[in-house]
Amino acid sequence: MEGAVHCSLQAKRLLLDPKFEGYKLSLEPLACYQLGLDAAVAEVKLRDDQYTLDHMRAFGMYNYLHLDSWYQDSVYYVDQFGRVMNLSVTLDTSLQKPREVFRLPTDLTAYDNRLCASIHFLSSTWVTLSDGTGRLYLIKSGKRGNSASEKWEIVFNEELGSPFIIAHSVSFVKSDVHSVAVLLLRVEKDELDTKGSGFHVTLEWVTIAEINKEGDHRYIIFKRKVLQGKSVPHYAAIEPSGDGLMIVSYKPFKFVQDEDDKLEENDDTKAKNEKKDPLYYWQQTEEDVTITVDIPQDITKEDIKVRFSPDNICVILKDQSPLMEGKLYSSVDHESCTWIIRENKSLEISLIKKNEGLRWPELIVGDTRGEFIMDSSQCSEISESLMHLTSEVMNPNPEKENPPCNAQELEECDAFLEDSASLCRFDGNTLKVTHVIHLGSNQYLFSVVVDPREMPCFCLRHDVDALLWQPHSDQPENMWEHIATFNALGYVQASKQDKKFMACAPDYSYAALCECFRRIFIYRQPTPLSTVLYNRKEGRQVGQVAKQLVATLEANDPILGFQATNERLFVLTTKTLFLIKVNSGN
Repeated sequence: MEGAVHCSLQAKRLLLDPKFEGYKLSLEPLACYQLGLDAAVAEVKLRDDQYTLDHMRAFGMYNYLHLDSWYQDSVYYVDQFGRVMNLSVTLDTSLQKPREVFRLPTDLTAYDNRLCASIHFLSSTWVTLSDGTGRLYLIKSGKRGNSASEKWEIVFNEELGSPFIIAHSVSFVKSDVHSVAVLLLRVEKDELDTKGSGFHVTLEWVTIAEINKEGDHRYIIFKRKVLQGKSVPHYAAIEPSGDGLMIVSYKPFKFVQDEDDKLEENDDTKAKNEKKDPLYYWQQTEEDVTITVDIPQDITKEDIKVRFSPDNICVILKDQSPLMEGKLYSSVDHESCTWIIRENKSLEISLIKKNEGLRWPELIVGDTRGEFIMDSSQCSEISESLMHLTSEVMNPNPEKENPPCNAQELEECDAFLEDSASLCRFDGNTLKVTHVIHLGSNQYLFSVVVDPREMPCFCLRHDVDALLWQPHSDQPENMWEHIATFNALGYVQASKQDKKFMACAPDYSYAALCECFRRIFIYRQPTPLSTVLYNRKEGRQVGQVAKQLVATLEANDPILGFQATNERLFVLTTKTLFLIKVNSGN
């Protein structure tokens, strides 16, 4: 991640509620509707050779229910006959049976090593579809949700190697050419990994472009790039423009390069590893900065030109290109700056600081060709200033009012299995990491599409809360925006030992989670009270209350899919699709 900008997530204080008191269990009934499926969901159970945690995360905990964010309350799933089934809801009281919109050409039962079929809706009229056998379909669907205008037509299909699931896809137009970028997730055997799990994770970034020449109108693969890592990403999404990629993962990913790229990188690495002597050395005191530059023996005073300005310096030898040039870290008194040639043929330049006492971390902004020399008094001064942060004993002052944190006092739901996840942004052209955020204890919770034209949002735990972040790839100064907060949800979800899926409404009105079987927990945002309510302990009036609701499904089959819209929760089991009415339409 060399050269990447290290960033941090900036929470908006106005979206935080430090006085949140908790959720009140509400017994209000939730309308729950259920639809029996004509055929069971095409569930694919893990095989004996898919035994790692990564297999479980990628395929064992797969969400078989797909929400079409371009249309309101429309969900899809694939059944055991390879049919893509759709349910679009307008009125809860007049629900229709799920209808078939497409049938996979592949006989899924003929494949022993297939994965679950996956769907992604990349625009209002385009769909990417995988049958789980290693074949990718690009489909033009027409306007979905309407049986009259919805007609799924395959415009591209190709075998792309070993089985995969679709992690994300986008549709974009560049130079009047329509392109589709798809992210394919695989967990593959790694023969070189003898000490770990024996597997690695790959994300293949495939770009499919339209060609239209002399009547030849079709879609072809334009580019294929592969990233490799050692853990299944929590979040992976391509930017709407197709220019970059964002990944949240426990272990880092990097691009696997072609042979030509490897040779080029090896040359660059060799050049970097060839250690060069510093071009100049510099020292500083509170009042001035001294620069020393070695010069050739034949250089005289007349061959040297040194130009000083309040914020810049330029050094030229024998009318050549500048030896040193650039903006100084801080302003200097340029009229008092001097230079001389020492007897050992070195040029010594003295700069007088305008802001006395300011310590410069660098001489010329962005110039790494020099070496800073620190004298012993400065070293001891820095060591002394850091002394309070270190100690030879665990608790040097046990009588102190605020003793060090004791890990044994943490509750079980405060512990994180993965406390070093990172968020990385990759550039699609250079294939290098441009931005990185170390998430630390900000545990990843779930992702949700708030605006289908933007990248999916991701939700992270911050202390006890859950904060929702919207990536903005086109806004470098505000690349990740805090858009909503679910109070105490970070703490609440950690106590649910059997949780399987989490989701929230695109309008942030509620968050929900489900267990592996039957139970659904819903957490509404605080709302004003219509009646007067007082806090019995403090005697003050309570203005608003956040409600928790619990729904129990009348089914014993495991929950395979879970999606939330502004009004409803959709829950998919092996043979039944449940609709839970959470909010009214108005």
